[in-house]
Parts: sequence; structure tokens; C-alpha cells
Amino acid sequence: MKKKLISLNHISKSFDDVKVLDDFNLDIYENEFVTLLGPSGCGKTTCLRLIGGFETPEAGTIEFDGKIINDLEPNQREINTCFQKYALFPHLNVFENIAFGLKIKKIPKTEITKRVIDTLKLVKLDDFGNRSVSTLSGGQQQRVAIARAIINRPKVLLLDEPLGALDLKLRQEMQYELKEMQRELGITFVYVTHDQEEALTMSDTIVIMNEGKILQSGNPEDIYNEPKNRFVANFIGESNIFEGIMREDFLVSFCGREFECVDRGFPANALVDVVIRPEDFDFVPPSKAKIIGIVDSLIFKGVHYEINVIVDGREYTIHTTKFRDVGQKVGLTVEPNNIHVMKREQS
Repeated sequence: MKKKLISLNHISKSFDDVKVLDDFNLDIYENEFVTLLGPSGCGKTTCLRLIGGFETPEAGTIEFDGKIINDLEPNQREINTCFQKYALFPHLNVFENIAFGLKIKKIPKTEITKRVIDTLKLVKLDDFGNRSVSTLSGGQQQRVAIARAIINRPKVLLLDEPLGALDLKLRQEMQYELKEMQRELGITFVYVTHDQEEALTMSDTIVIMNEGKILQSGNPEDIYNEPKNRFVANFIGESNIFEGIMREDFLVSFCGREFECVDRGFPANALVDVVIRPEDFDFVPPSKAKIIGIVDSLIFKGVHYEINVIVDGREYTIHTTKFRDVGQKVGLTVEPNNIHVMKREQS
């Protein structure tokens, strides 16, 4: 059983009389890669700063390893932070930047040298110790910032959108490297982003936030395949969302048609929302389809086509490797296990 490392209990925090977090609760477990995901202003960075000690809660407690740490300064916590702005020292070389925190703690010089060399290997900068940080690429500077944070051997590393300044290809490379680094270090990473792909790629647990609240948390597969509401379904990946009626267990009606599904436990004829991911539609001959429409547009995305199909005036988005001509009449089908039924949100 995983050990609980961090608990935020009934946390409240405001800025300029605007409540950012209100009765906020979150548990983080040892050796997890946890991602706080949500739009700008949802409270995820505030949550991170509270854990790191850069902000103080107005109400509630923050526990670390079973002890309340509300009043501890950042340097008194077994937690280090890597911000989007790396804040490297331009007058120090790579080795000196990484060693800086150990020198402040008056660690013996021989131990500093050994730990810096080991850390440089971990972040794949073995031969960069004598380089000036101003000569490094964005990805290399990011690795130096992470090395400086992990050399103190914290139990937790907080990362506030550290890949935000990198180009797409480098971001993708660093996503995999960060996850691998977390596994090798065996420490807890708490990562803040608004990028859904980053969250799905790296996380053990994703915490989806909006307006200071947690809407859903779980592993990437559950979040993607079993969203709890429209916001989550739309925020993680692309979705076709329809208003429907749950006729009975395993039978749902939407778009004027009835479909078998795998959901149950709803009252008979309950109003529901139905989610179908774009990749879960399949093309079939119109004579064998419950759903028939006309291809309205087609965009090549590299690994698939994004095709918009108009059905009874409604646009369906399909991701497929199969080419279809604009204006072509097509039939669509969807397997029962690819239909996800959610409780209808009240407008």
C-alpha cells in the first residue's frame, strides 16, 4: 500500500478578496508523478506554492509525512521547486550552479564534487560541468535547473510548467526524460501544467482542477476513458458530447437513435450526457449504419485525418487513418464499450 506523503486539508486561499482555493483537499502519495492540470487561473500554481511554502493558507493544514508544516519556511521543508524561469546564475558555470545549494549548507568539498558528478550523469550532462550556462540550449538549461533542485535529495520536487519555454519537439523529448528521471530518483514529483498531452504522457495521477476545485483525479487512462463531466471530457482530449436519455441499463438514446452501451445504474429515462472520442467512431457502408452523414471537411494531421461529418445539422469529429472525400455520404458506427454515459449537468 502506498504511503501518503502530502495532505492538503480544507485549504482556503484568497488574493485581493478573490477566493482561489476554498475548502480544498488533496492527498499525494510517495514516489508518484502527480500532475495538477487545468486552465490558467484554476488554482494549480497556488496549490504548488502552498506545498513549497511560498504561500501560507488562510485556513486548513498542510501535512508532510504526517506533520503539519504550515509555518515552515521553504528551506525548512524536504521539498525543492523548479520554476518555468530557471533562474540560473549567469556568472557561474554548470558545475557551480548545481553545487550552489550544497555550498550554502557547508557540505564538504569532496562530497559536493561526487554529488555534482553523479547528478550531471543523471540529467545527461556528464561533460558540461565547465560550460557557461549562457552557452546552453533551453533543454540543457532546464536540465541544469532540475539538477540543482534534486542534488539536495528532496523527498518531493515541485515543477511549475518547467517546459513552457521549449519548442514542441524538445518539450516532447523532455517529457519522457522527466518521467524516467522520476523513476530513477524514486521521489515524488508534483507537476503543474495546462498541457493535456504532458499530463497524459508523464503522470501516474492526474488532478484536474477548475475554479479552485478538483473535478476529477485518477490515472491517465481512467481520466481519458471515464470522464466524470463535460469539463473533464472536453479538457482531456477531444470529445463529441451529445445530450441523451438512459432508457435502461446498457441502452442509451441520443441523436434520435438507440445504442447499446456498457453503462448501468442510472434511473430509467434519466437525462444524461454521452461522450464519444473522435477515434472511437468507425466508418461503415451507409446501408449498415445507424448514423449517416456528409463529410464536411478533412484535415491531414500526420498520423490520422481529422474529418468533420454533418449529421442532421450536427457536426461530428472523427479521427481516422481512412481517407474520405469532402461531400461524400458516409455511415458511422461505434462499439458499446466506446460510448461513455455521464450524469447530465444542470445548466
